[in-house]
This record gives sequence, C-alpha cells and structure tokens, in this order.
Amino acid sequence: MPYKRPKIIYSKRYEVDIGNHPFPTSKYRLIKDYLLESGIISPADIKYPAMPDKELLTSVHTEEYVKNIRNGTLSFADEIKLELPYSKELSIASALTCEGSRVAAELALKDGGSIHLGGGFHHAYPDHGEGFCVFNDVAVAAKKITQKNKRVLIADCDLHQGNGTAVALKDNSKTYTFSMHQDNNYPLIKEKSDRDVPLPDSISGMEYNRLLKKNLREIKEEFSPDIVIYVAGSDLYEKDKLGGLSLSKEDINRRDRIIKKEFYDCEIPVAIVLAGGYAMNMKDTVGIHSDTARIFLND
Repeated sequence: MPYKRPKIIYSKRYEVDIGNHPFPTSKYRLIKDYLLESGIISPADIKYPAMPDKELLTSVHTEEYVKNIRNGTLSFADEIKLELPYSKELSIASALTCEGSRVAAELALKDGGSIHLGGGFHHAYPDHGEGFCVFNDVAVAAKKITQKNKRVLIADCDLHQGNGTAVALKDNSKTYTFSMHQDNNYPLIKEKSDRDVPLPDSISGMEYNRLLKKNLREIKEEFSPDIVIYVAGSDLYEKDKLGGLSLSKEDINRRDRIIKKEFYDCEIPVAIVLAGGYAMNMKDTVGIHSDTARIFLND
C-alpha cells in the first residue's frame, strides 16, 4: 500500500524562554512558519501533541526524577548538569516533546513517515537530564513502539553521541542504538551504543556519508528494523557554534537522502526528530532542519 504524506508534529509550547542560551528554542516555530509560508506543508498537515500521563514518562525515567521535574524540586547539582534554567514552562515543553515523539512513531508506523518539529533529546538518562535534555523522548517513543512487538532502530546522526538513549535502551532486545558522532566533543565520557561510529574532526562530507551508508546497510542485515527513529541533528554543519565537523548544507542534505533511500524508499517507516542545531546564524539552523522536512515530503 502506498505511503501517505508524512504528518508534521509540533507544539507552540516547545518555545521556552531560557534567556541568553546557545539552545534556540524559537527554531521550532521558525521552522514551522517557513514550511507553511513556502507551501511545503499546509495547516492540515500539522498534529499537536497533548500532555502525556506520568506513565509515558516513567516508562523510561525514574518516578523520583519525573516528580522533581514536575514539581521543580531538582537539586542544584542536577540543574547544573542539565545546563538549562528550570521553569514550569520547560517542564511542560519537555513532557509534550515525549508525547510528540510517541505520536510521530505511531504515525510513521501507520503512514510510513512523520516529522516531529522537536525532540531528539538523546542526552537525558533515566534518573537525570544533561546536555540541554530533560526527558529522553527518543527512548520513550522507542519503548512504546516495542510494546507493539516492533523492532526499532535509533539512527542517531546528531553531532553528539546519544549517550542517554544508549543507557535507557541497553537491555531492550527490540531496539538497536546507532550513534554516528564527533569523537572529540560532548559528552566527554561516551556510553556504549549497539553501534558507535566516532568521527574525527577532519572528516569530509563525502567520507561521512560513505560511512553512514556502509553502516546502515550492515545494520539492516544484522537487525532488520520495522521502524527507524531518525535523530536528524543539524549541528554537523561547518558553522555550528558547538560543533567541530565541517559538513556543508549540501553534505547534510545528502545525509538525509541516504536515510530516506535506505529506509523510507524501501518501505521501512521513518519517524524524524530534529535534535541539535546551534549555527552562528539562526537562519542556517532553520534552513537545514527545514530541508530535512522538505526532502522527506517533496523529493
């Protein structure tokens, strides 16, 4: 049966005032506006997540940690590790993001694909957040889908290793965590994914995409996923403030097309989450993320 047009998942509550901070939460609204204004999507393409119940969050996170986030009772040390100023708005946005990624995965299974204009908070561990990540929406969505007896591949192509995801899903035989990341970058101490591909700072876009294609084809043979959650960070970009790789926008577009060709075009559903992006010019971050959506919607 032919795939339906992928839906967009978005909430205006993803945009949170966190002050002068490298994480641009306004990017979600700007991406949504660009996709609408350029005619790539219409308002009918957008789905809005509802607040999840506590059980969705505690499917990955400890009761105590969820309670501390909801009640604003994090310790000073935990807030420092999180690297975000706590607020009730941040708590709501983080919970909504988990539901957004769950909806994205469900829609991908049903329609063949989906694009979550949010998510990808892969540094959050079961008992704490870190690296701008409060709750791990990637692990939450994966766990919910495995309950349907589906095999889930996490294809993490953010600049940084998906350390929290690796820990959260390490004992789940129906998930496969793949992280292709800059070695000489955050987090300092890496966790063990099912497959890690640490990259040197000097890697070219051509070599990056060769390695990506090679590893994905090997994983397909080894694991045979029923669905892919694609963590599509834009922080590989050569002008990213927190990055140290040298990929051009065209290189990142090729990365997206490899994911599309290896999975979506082969009738393996793909749910996209956006993850990181900290370009010196915000327009570059918005443009790269928007291109990811455009490639899956229109190419």
